[in-house]
Amino acid sequence: MNTLHQLIEKAGRHQRLEKDEALRLYREADFMTLAHLANQRRFFLHPEPVVTYVVDRNINYTNICVSGCRFCAFFEPPGKGKGYVISRQALHEKIRETLDLGGTQILLQGGMNPDLTLDYYTDLLRDIKQHFDIHIHGFSPPEIDFMAKTSGLSIAETIAILKESGLSSIPGGGAEILCDEIRQQVSPNKCLSSEWLEVMRQAHLQGMRSSATMMFGHLEEDVHIFEHMDKIRSLQDETKGFTAFIPWTFQPDNTKIAVKKKTGAEYLRVLAMSRIFLDNVDNIQASWVTQGDKIAQTALFFGANDLGSTMIEENVVASAGVDFMLPREELVRLIQTAGFEPRQRDCYYHLL
Repeated sequence: MNTLHQLIEKAGRHQRLEKDEALRLYREADFMTLAHLANQRRFFLHPEPVVTYVVDRNINYTNICVSGCRFCAFFEPPGKGKGYVISRQALHEKIRETLDLGGTQILLQGGMNPDLTLDYYTDLLRDIKQHFDIHIHGFSPPEIDFMAKTSGLSIAETIAILKESGLSSIPGGGAEILCDEIRQQVSPNKCLSSEWLEVMRQAHLQGMRSSATMMFGHLEEDVHIFEHMDKIRSLQDETKGFTAFIPWTFQPDNTKIAVKKKTGAEYLRVLAMSRIFLDNVDNIQASWVTQGDKIAQTALFFGANDLGSTMIEENVVASAGVDFMLPREELVRLIQTAGFEPRQRDCYYHLL
């Protein structure tokens, strides 16, 4: 069994840590040691002092959802009359505005709406592609899994149809914690961990890239955080399809899970460990949407090399009472005042 000092040295030599080793480092190493190791790893992978961001818009095409996640303050159950499905006119206006603001992609996500068939999604994608030259980063694994089940198709067939209709890449949402004993408590009707991973595997096998996320600070223990990251790392070994990892903290307000909100320091510890442990994922993204600008800026010294999206629009986290909005100029200023060079990127982390 390695001592803590040996584990710190091992991480400092950029050697792969096993899950139990990473858990021990997380529990026992002091805050600044983790910052140092994560920062060292970040500059090992990205020697240039560049921090990237993307200009996009999060468009929620529907808020009607049967998942009933206890952490979500955004969804409406079917049949209650409060839900919506976006009109084509509203969709077009949002995309036009995104392009006018220098946006290169839209993040298209919604609920598991039982009234929408696969034809709805393919028509939606084709309509966007017919009218706009924009990258569609859309439909998290639970949505795709739900589409497949309601259509009686396999995951691979469903992804092939969506891809052919204009879908370019898949966001890593709906992962929460990839441990079923926790998932069944926080999102009982959502796909299981193995199904989430299978959507990503099939997408990667068809040449699509995706991001991966982790929402922590609800009902999980620290061991589950590392089980989650281990599953992401294993799939990445197999497919090399993940572009980035984005850990973020659960926002408890207006939800059905009463827990104390994670502090900035707790968030930064997990962020640093994700950079150290996920040795095969190039990009680690800081979540200013849940953390605010100061912690997001600090995250750039804890392993993060990307600040994510300017988020022209964001509804889900805002429904939980957190409403940090950053215009592009402010995001650029944050990066510059931290001593880095801001660069706009696309979904594949190509600099624009």
